[in-house]
Amino acid sequence: MLRRGTFSIVASDLQAGEVGCAVQSRYFSVGSVVPWARAGVGAVATQAAGVAVYGRRALDELSVGADPDAALATVLADDPERETRQLGIVTADGRAAAFTGAACLDWAGHKTGPGFAVQGNILAGAAVVEEMARAFEESLGPLVTRLVAALEAGQAAGGDKRGQQSAAVVVERAGAGADTREGIDRICDLRVEDHPEPIVELRRLVGIWTTWDLMRRANAQYEAREYESAADTMLGGLAAGDDAVFLYNLACYESLAGRTADAVEHLRQSIALDDAYRALAADDPDLEPIRHELPTL
Repeated sequence: MLRRGTFSIVASDLQAGEVGCAVQSRYFSVGSVVPWARAGVGAVATQAAGVAVYGRRALDELSVGADPDAALATVLADDPERETRQLGIVTADGRAAAFTGAACLDWAGHKTGPGFAVQGNILAGAAVVEEMARAFEESLGPLVTRLVAALEAGQAAGGDKRGQQSAAVVVERAGAGADTREGIDRICDLRVEDHPEPIVELRRLVGIWTTWDLMRRANAQYEAREYESAADTMLGGLAAGDDAVFLYNLACYESLAGRTADAVEHLRQSIALDDAYRALAADDPDLEPIRHELPTL
């Protein structure tokens, strides 16, 4: 019988108002089953002989005021195969609980702490969850990057003893839906369905997501005519300077903010990466303040 050997983390960031889950498994498309998150409520991982709907049911329990242990008990109460299940839960205010059934395949176990739960089965050993917890507690930055750091630490400690195949990270932020035209609180939903090194690939995707998230936030400031703020937001991701779109948008914001020299330099870099932006720049009204400089590009 096929069993999912999996390790995951659910966690909350109280300051940012975020909840999320990250997971890796020697299983195809683990992101379609294990991770569940709901802004302002919590996050759930349902794995081992996992039942996907348990994620939704656990979140429903949390949403009506159940604590994490009570939510687990309710979800598993009528399940005759409960000892084959493994779940981790965290609430938006940082309470956590986990369950590892006695029939989960060795090594299987979990660890909870303030604002997180890590859990895994068919692992190389207990060090996997210990290192995941350590990495999460010691890492800094946005919740998305801390969740992936926990996966990286778990893999470095041995991970799923059958190997690797898929990984995913999901994060929701309370109120995010009001800030975007999409109207939803899900700010990150990335999956690697089938890859020899899915966590490495997931980290690469998180890097791209980080750049595009900066552009999304800067665009909102641009639409509010806050051009200096838009340029400053983009400068926070300038290390990703090999992206022609990023550099072009930054040049536009700098142009409108009166930062002529910076705008010209970043437009030059964008065109060097992709000459298509030369034609776009020729009639872009956002570049009108530096129009006199464009013939030199």
